[in-house]
Amino acid sequence: MEHVIGGKFKLGRKIGSGSFGELYLGVNIQNSEEVAIKLESVKSRHPQLHYESKLYMLLQGGTGIPHLKWFGVEGEYNVMVIDLLGPSLEDLFNYCHRKFSLKTVLMLADQMINRVEYMHTRGFLHRDIKPDNFLMGLGRKASQVYVIDYGLAKKYRDLQTHRHIPYRENKNLTGTARYASVNTHLGVDKRRTTSSSRNGSTSRKALLSSSRPSSGDQIDPNRSNLIPTSSGSSRPSTIQRLHQSTGLEARSSSLIKTARNIHDDPTLRTFERLSISADRRK
Repeated sequence: MEHVIGGKFKLGRKIGSGSFGELYLGVNIQNSEEVAIKLESVKSRHPQLHYESKLYMLLQGGTGIPHLKWFGVEGEYNVMVIDLLGPSLEDLFNYCHRKFSLKTVLMLADQMINRVEYMHTRGFLHRDIKPDNFLMGLGRKASQVYVIDYGLAKKYRDLQTHRHIPYRENKNLTGTARYASVNTHLGVDKRRTTSSSRNGSTSRKALLSSSRPSSGDQIDPNRSNLIPTSSGSSRPSTIQRLHQSTGLEARSSSLIKTARNIHDDPTLRTFERLSISADRRK
């Protein structure tokens, strides 16, 4: 028996699962486009899919933000349909025997920082930054990094007044313990200052991961700085703000600048082959 979501998306095989639902491959029966379908029981004690769909709508149009195609209730499930993406950075890290070249780390980190920055400019903290939640695109966008899973995201400031949420302590840990900041483990409510303070250690860790990989390494550029403009604005660039807020040496900033101009990295070519292969599967 075929299950059709929203009158146009045919439910396929299961491709993933988590604490907040299950992920399935789907096909748009009108144009044969493959999609990702996320299901969550309407009886869930802590439903998040409706909230997550609202975040997708709010963030639409940003680079590296999957397109929300449909959300609604089907039978006993809340259902969200989004773009089908390629492998996660965790998958690719394992595929590369848990060792990325410095060049690859810098190129990925540059995109990841921009994704999180974009969320911050929209007034939200992701709150579950980890390699599993950054995915590569498919086909022509195989080298583009996407950020997913906004179920734990939280508004940290009002976009009209720019006022921050009140400082709070004794909070339960939110997100994945392995990748959470020290302040999060101590019960301090996440906000922009927390994100900035943790960025120094995580950025250095990302830079070192290419030469000293371990199962605990991750790229976690949860940052709050504004996205630089190309119109000659006097606002500091991403690299300048990274240097100023984290104390990174100028050499590290120079390496990132250099990486932005590199397009022939063997590891990223492998990513593209994997993503294109996934894009062609039927």
